[in-house]
Amino acid sequence: MADHYEVLGVERTATPEDIKKAYRRLARELHPDVNPGAEAQEKFKLVTHAYDVLSDPQQREQYDLGGQGGFGAGFGGFGDIFETFFGAAQRTSGPRSRKERGQDALLRIEVELGDVIFGIKRDLEVDTAVVCGTCEGSCCAPGTQPVTCDICQGTGQIQRSVRSLLGNVMTSSPCGTCRGYGTVIQNPCPTCGGQGRVRARRKVTVDIPAGVETGLRLQLSGQGEVGPAGGANGDLFLEVKVRHHDIFSRNGDDLMATLEVQMTDAILGTSATIDALDGPVTVEVKPGVQSAEVITVKERGVTHLRGSGRGDLRIGVQVVTPTKLDARQQELIKQFAGTRKSAAPTLTHFQQGLFQKLRDRFLGI
Repeated sequence: MADHYEVLGVERTATPEDIKKAYRRLARELHPDVNPGAEAQEKFKLVTHAYDVLSDPQQREQYDLGGQGGFGAGFGGFGDIFETFFGAAQRTSGPRSRKERGQDALLRIEVELGDVIFGIKRDLEVDTAVVCGTCEGSCCAPGTQPVTCDICQGTGQIQRSVRSLLGNVMTSSPCGTCRGYGTVIQNPCPTCGGQGRVRARRKVTVDIPAGVETGLRLQLSGQGEVGPAGGANGDLFLEVKVRHHDIFSRNGDDLMATLEVQMTDAILGTSATIDALDGPVTVEVKPGVQSAEVITVKERGVTHLRGSGRGDLRIGVQVVTPTKLDARQQELIKQFAGTRKSAAPTLTHFQQGLFQKLRDRFLGI
């Protein structure tokens, strides 16, 4: 078998650029469209195969070490033969497009608890890839355009016949000059370096629906990075985090809070206007209310994420016993106690703490 370096006419110390130049020169001379003779076709196949081996660093290293493979030129083993017969037949013919779909992007966003009651619209600044404004995705310098590859003649593929245990086999591989595109960009865009896209910040308007919870991901189709050569945008995913609120907490779509009631108000009853997350709410405290009782205000919770309606606002009562009384207040309490039939303290079963009882009642246990 002819030495690949001799076929290309280069030294064994040749650089990748030297190998590429030698191949292009010989390919122009021996290409079937230029030199249709049988001898030229055979030389063209040898030149192409030599270039395929020497232009690949891994294959070149193996070749320099004397590795020729046991299945004939162009094959590294049974897998290559299988690929030749079954894989190559499935490849689509013609050059591949420079345009590719852009990558998806993930962005984390924090919202207030009050924002999720009815939903909110937010404007976000996203660092992403956008179409190059200079070349508008063509990848070429203004006033220029890609030229047809003179090696593959625009097909993006190089065909060659190689010998194997099964005889001569025609194989097809991407052109090493144009990388399978069929065209070569001789004058890349100076702004994007021939990529057709640049990094930039752009504004994205997001509708965050009512009822979202921490960990929920929202998908915005087509709002991700633009692809190479101005290809289709990927998607943007938003991962939501709902910030902690100092007063209100959430259980599903219900909102929960604690209302401190003075002992006298708990005895006589009272009404209180509180500031809920979506406006004031008047709460009626019935006479004789006990700690850990829950007052439910219907339809003042979070809007359901799927479906209509809202959760409830559930307010747990905590009766506050005064700890410091002046002399007159103490006398009044004694007078009040004297009007009631006194009963000695009685030992009874263990009672849960206030917060445990509130939790159980909030959760309906």
